Amino acid sequence: MPSHAKSSLEAGLVALKQGNYQTAIAQLEPIASSQNHATASLQAQVGLVMAYARCGEVPKAIAISQNLIESNNPQVQEWATRALEHLTKRKKPDQESKNVETGFVAFENSTPDSPPVTPPVTSTFEEKPEDQVIETKSDDTPPMVALGRLKATVATPLPPPTAPLNGFMGSVTRTQAKLFGVIYWRQAQRARAWQPLRKPKLIPLRLLAAGTFIALFWVMREILKLAMGFINLTLVKLPYVEPVQLLYRDPTQLLLVVLVILIGVSPWLLDLLLANLYGQREFPKDVLNAHSREAVRVLQRCCQQRHWPLPKLRILPMAAPIILTYGSLPRNARIVVSQGLLQQLADDEIATIYATQLGHIAHWDFAVMSLLLLVTLPTHKLYQQMSQWGDKISGKIWRWPVTILASLIYGVWCLLTGTALWLSRLRLYYSDRVAAEITGNPNALIRALLKIAIGIAADIEKQEHTSWQLESLNLLTPVSHQQSLSLGTIASNLSFESFLKWDTANPYRQWFTINNSHPLMGDRIERLCQIARHWHLDTELHFPSEPSKVKRQSFLLQIAPWLGIPLGVVFAALVWLTWQLAFALKFLNLKWIYEDWSFITGCLLIGFSIGTVMRINSFFPDIKPATVQTDCLPNLLADPCALPIDSISVRIVGKLLGRQGTSNSLAQDLILQSSAGLVKLHHVSWLGQSVNHQDLIGRQIIVTGWFRRGATPWIDIQTLETQSGKTIHSPHPIWSIFLAVAAQAWGAYVFLSG
Repeated sequence: MPSHAKSSLEAGLVALKQGNYQTAIAQLEPIASSQNHATASLQAQVGLVMAYARCGEVPKAIAISQNLIESNNPQVQEWATRALEHLTKRKKPDQESKNVETGFVAFENSTPDSPPVTPPVTSTFEEKPEDQVIETKSDDTPPMVALGRLKATVATPLPPPTAPLNGFMGSVTRTQAKLFGVIYWRQAQRARAWQPLRKPKLIPLRLLAAGTFIALFWVMREILKLAMGFINLTLVKLPYVEPVQLLYRDPTQLLLVVLVILIGVSPWLLDLLLANLYGQREFPKDVLNAHSREAVRVLQRCCQQRHWPLPKLRILPMAAPIILTYGSLPRNARIVVSQGLLQQLADDEIATIYATQLGHIAHWDFAVMSLLLLVTLPTHKLYQQMSQWGDKISGKIWRWPVTILASLIYGVWCLLTGTALWLSRLRLYYSDRVAAEITGNPNALIRALLKIAIGIAADIEKQEHTSWQLESLNLLTPVSHQQSLSLGTIASNLSFESFLKWDTANPYRQWFTINNSHPLMGDRIERLCQIARHWHLDTELHFPSEPSKVKRQSFLLQIAPWLGIPLGVVFAALVWLTWQLAFALKFLNLKWIYEDWSFITGCLLIGFSIGTVMRINSFFPDIKPATVQTDCLPNLLADPCALPIDSISVRIVGKLLGRQGTSNSLAQDLILQSSAGLVKLHHVSWLGQSVNHQDLIGRQIIVTGWFRRGATPWIDIQTLETQSGKTIHSPHPIWSIFLAVAAQAWGAYVFLSG
């Protein structure tokens, strides 16, 4: 293919991805009519079908589709046939796009000052009998989850070209592959009739909910006692000021009473918070019916069966697809959905997601999570406000105190949310099961979860950082924003099955979810696939059954620092026996030092330090030019045997995303946007560097570091380089050595001093 034709094809496909349809048409039409390059002509014609459809020129799109049906390539014929079905189905001139029917306006960003939602005057949907819910087909799914993640408000959805075109697209460039690498949904069917699943054991969930409340209470009490003690200590040091005697009292009983009251009033307080902070509004049932009639029927049927009033429906003006439920009792429950979820999911998929929220209400875990949200939202808002104040301060000397305070508040928020990580993970398994049983459609729930991940990743790519809404509401959403990064962007380069194989086959995978707010996506989907197979359904995804083989020595080395803690206990027991024996034989008398048992703490610290030192060389091997890998993310993500300890040396080019300013002073929101998708970056600061990581956000960079495959894939940065030569070093090995030495010194001091 001549270079000018190749560049025109690429330019047209890029314009198509960006939504510049007229430009795409102008670039692709000459190539589509060319007879010299058959493959390029087919690619251009496929692009023209999509561009014409989105411009409203459906007859032209139909004409090209009919021409493609006559192609000699069977894969092209298959795609064109499906495209023609979608186009002819929507050819009626009086049918408008989904967002016009419902009165919604597409949101470019998440803003609370958006116009109010208005219900539609008329509905173009035809009412179906109630008993046909189970037979509802999902052929109307907007499948182009945005031609590489364009807007989901598509007037004429078309079938994705990826899977059927794999053969004839073999020689496509990377840009073209990413554009055509749209997801091919199998559209696996739902059950027409199904047997109820065996009732799950709810005791673990109930106990965990109670344990979460206790953990939240304990953390809040300790933070409160620490703050009260600090205030009085400061007042004692200041002249002419007396400490407040009330702050010396034990806050346990008062805090317990306050938390119980907050659970009871949480629905109304959260209504105010979400309305003022994020623009939450009421969501009429008629508007939901325009998006998903099945969702309304599911809500009505389940509530009637359980004698509940219909949950109050709310909507958030967010482009990212999320949904959450809060309340204290089933009769005052609220289900909050974002506009992005309604736009990016099909009818049956929306219904399954609403069904998961009914599962949270039925299991009562939503009450504890509502309390947690009520406590963490103001904390996160305070962190956000302090960060914004810090950004307005011009002098670095005055900005540092605000930065430190904002970081402390962020740490408090992390502690509070950390109390519910276990419950947040477990409750999703239960709610997925309930949703599958209510709708008989586990495959639609699989598609919904994956599309939510894609939508969240697209929102992060568009805003070029993780929004405040996504971060603060993350604990109650069905899919985590962190697990969406790679999962939601890798599909154009790697199949879901290949990416999620680590989640289902790695024997040590659950150990790496301890600090995750959501369970492994592959594990959740595999459980839904088991339900589908139980009902003799084909599954949306097909996972291999054989487990991956991982060396046990690698895993033991991975957890060496934590393995050193129980070994420290064993060492402490041996030391105690030795001392007792020496004292009994009147050989050595050190009992006066160790009679308070504090030496055990020293042994624990020493064991942790030894384990850290043992792991450093394997965790941070030397990065050599001969071994460094480039453009390797898909292959690395597809390895089900990988562990973080494998430490693959990588060098990847991409754009650095993340929040700017004080809110990202700890580098908690650093993301690399590469040609293969998004990947999380871990960076630790080093004093004295002339360039700060914040200075590179939004710029093209080269990341050199160690790739680690865990529950959330990430890269530990060694260096960040710009094209102009600026370099930032991230001294992970030095900080690890410092941590090991500090733990060793502290442990030795405690061990010797008693």
